[in-house]
Amino acid sequence: MTASQPSVETPKPAKVDVFPLLDKLAALYPQLFGTEFLPLKRGIFQDLLEAHPDLCERNQLKAALALHTRSTRYLTAVASGQQRHDLQGQAVEPMAPEHIYQALLEVFRRRQLRSKEDLRPKLLERVIQAFEDSSHTVMDYAALVHGKDPAANALLDEALAQSQERAARGEALLRAFDSSGHTLEAFADMYGMDPRDVVRTLEQARRGVKLAVAGSLQDAPVHQPGGDAA
Repeated sequence: MTASQPSVETPKPAKVDVFPLLDKLAALYPQLFGTEFLPLKRGIFQDLLEAHPDLCERNQLKAALALHTRSTRYLTAVASGQQRHDLQGQAVEPMAPEHIYQALLEVFRRRQLRSKEDLRPKLLERVIQAFEDSSHTVMDYAALVHGKDPAANALLDEALAQSQERAARGEALLRAFDSSGHTLEAFADMYGMDPRDVVRTLEQARRGVKLAVAGSLQDAPVHQPGGDAA
């Protein structure tokens, strides 16, 4: 009987220790990788390779950036809605709404694992704020952010519905204020509201009205000159 040949195991690739490299990046760019993280511009990998060709190997840098951008601190910076930044620490492009939304979901998922408190109400409020800060219409925002996760989509739909309810109340308050002839302080006192809350509500209502007008103009059919000619 012929003895079987011993199996040869394929060696697993060694894990790359990227923490020394992250320390170097923090020293080179403390405004990006230091105590506080900032969202990175798209293409920062290539920018770093060109700025420091002898700093490390491509795969090592790729692994370091992957670890960095998956960290809770980095995702928290993305979830805050800050713009993306270049190597000089300058804001160069806005963060996409879908990236903010996904970062919010992941940050709160991780927090929920460590907390006995139900964090869904806080997450819902943050999603509402992210939507209202985006300056998108409901339809545009939903189209950008909706994904394949039913639970995430349900949360989004609830947030958008609550935002619409607030917008309706805000528009009613705006109409009442515009027709009242009162100063803001007198109007707030009449409704038993904090003037700061009135200012914030009226500003949001005016912004919502502008967005609605812009959306209706964008969706309106364009009539070409002579288009109605027989």
